[in-house]
Amino acid sequence: MGASLSNLGENGSGSGGPGLGDIPESCVACVFLYLSPPEICNLARLNRAFRGAASSDAVWEAKLPSNYHHLLQLLSHPGVCENLSKKDIFAFLARPNPLDDGNKARPRCICAFSTLVWVDRYAGRVCMSISAKGMSITGIEDRRYWNWIPTEESRFNVVAYLQQVWWFEVDGSVTFPFPPDIYTLSFRIHLGRFSRRLGRRISHFDHTHGWDIKPVRFELSTSDGQHASSECFLDETPEDDANGSYKRGCWIEYKVGQFLVNESDPPTEVKFSMKQIDCTHSKGGLCVDSVSIMPSELKERRRGGTLK
Repeated sequence: MGASLSNLGENGSGSGGPGLGDIPESCVACVFLYLSPPEICNLARLNRAFRGAASSDAVWEAKLPSNYHHLLQLLSHPGVCENLSKKDIFAFLARPNPLDDGNKARPRCICAFSTLVWVDRYAGRVCMSISAKGMSITGIEDRRYWNWIPTEESRFNVVAYLQQVWWFEVDGSVTFPFPPDIYTLSFRIHLGRFSRRLGRRISHFDHTHGWDIKPVRFELSTSDGQHASSECFLDETPEDDANGSYKRGCWIEYKVGQFLVNESDPPTEVKFSMKQIDCTHSKGGLCVDSVSIMPSELKERRRGGTLK
């Protein structure tokens, strides 16, 4: 079927009638405005007119965030993207770029940064991930309580592992020109410690305790006065699940709440936290990876493993 389409595209139909190659490039570009970037790239292989339309600045500018010029200033070196086509700008923004807060003397290793920003390659909407390294964690300096664990299961290649504390508190904030949208903020957490043995992933729960006694409280607030909060038990009691907690041994995203951005200027400051500060009992055996901020519509599409 692919070969048949290709023939139609370049040479017309087998009977000499009009084919896909006869469609004006401007008409193809109008159709591409309603397609996703991956669909456009697939159709670009069909014929010359489709390839030309798939390189049109007008097509790709419609796929970019409304404030993409500002994003380029934040995420790239000065002058790097000046002569790029809109298609190349989209490709640049679609890969995770470190947010360095104006520090352009960046190392090559992307995991050295605590915040990554990218544009979703299907919807062209801005997403963000903030590492545990970019958060304030009570007691993180004391290795009796916390350790940093290298792992390929995090896009930052490291997670914070809690052995045991009485006062559990993780706070963070970010200021960023989010394009107008509704966003969802979530914490990515793993109950138990994991490792690999003979190629198999193994979870250890030696230190996992205390998360079924009192709920953890999640909160967020924005610079324009929006607030959201939620509470959740990170572990299940034996009485609730005789076969063991389904929350153990896997990464789960805990939804904190949503916030609305109407304007990207001025930038929105978002503060977030995760706390369990009831000192009547200790808790431990928990990995904290990151916080994600994504358009809520995209989050709903990928809500497998996300808890409200």
